Amino acid sequence: MTLAITTWNINSVRLRLPIVEDFLRQHNPDILCLQEIKCQNDQFPSEHIAALGYSNIVIHGQKGYHGVAICSKLPLTEDHRQDYCGMGDSRHISAVFEWAGRRIRLHNFYVPAGGDEPNREINPKFGHKLDFVEEMKALSADAEPGTAAILVGDLNIAPLEHDVWSHKQMLKIVSHTPVETDGLMEVMRRGAWVDVMRQHVPASDKLYTWWSYRAKDWAAADRGRRLDHIWSSADLAPLLSRIEVLKEARGWAQPSDHVPVTAFFDAP
Repeated sequence: MTLAITTWNINSVRLRLPIVEDFLRQHNPDILCLQEIKCQNDQFPSEHIAALGYSNIVIHGQKGYHGVAICSKLPLTEDHRQDYCGMGDSRHISAVFEWAGRRIRLHNFYVPAGGDEPNREINPKFGHKLDFVEEMKALSADAEPGTAAILVGDLNIAPLEHDVWSHKQMLKIVSHTPVETDGLMEVMRRGAWVDVMRQHVPASDKLYTWWSYRAKDWAAADRGRRLDHIWSSADLAPLLSRIEVLKEARGWAQPSDHVPVTAFFDAP
């Protein structure tokens, strides 16, 4: 029995509902985690998504900005919304599901982008991002006894050298500055999280999930970044069979600048 979990920053779920529906019909993951849904809870297209078999939906929405949702074929319980930095933003939701005799807590995050200037003294958005990551350091993969954990989402940080198209040129660009990458690696270390994407794809290989709208020909330039992540607790990591980054989705009609990333776990 295989478990497939997809994370996707959709950049407005109502605007891009047609490609969400196409993706679910064609790829059929067990669980779809969306970020930047940009709508309030009652505006989320639950009926359309439920009609495709995803009747278990938990949402943390916000008018016009941010917002995260988990859409699942499997029953979801114990949903929780954490208000990181006390800003009132909808950037986190989690829920529990069961698979292969295991109880699993699934976290879905949308970390602040941080603006353009990597200096918190002149750019409050960057300071907010650093504070958000600092609070994430308290999140442990082993927080609940008898419960495994998976963390997904748009973390807006590309931590490794080959998570960006040019490590040297990106060192002073928000998403790859040392203060951000060191912070995210510390979140992983303190929380005993396993970066299962890099477990499957060696750190020496390029791996991207985002390509800017600003590029005239994003595919030819291929100046990507790995901003979207899938982590797990140590007990689930050996069950990972593969990772699929659906790069072709960046070329779909009215695409998000992020593409779906799916992790496949095989039952022992």
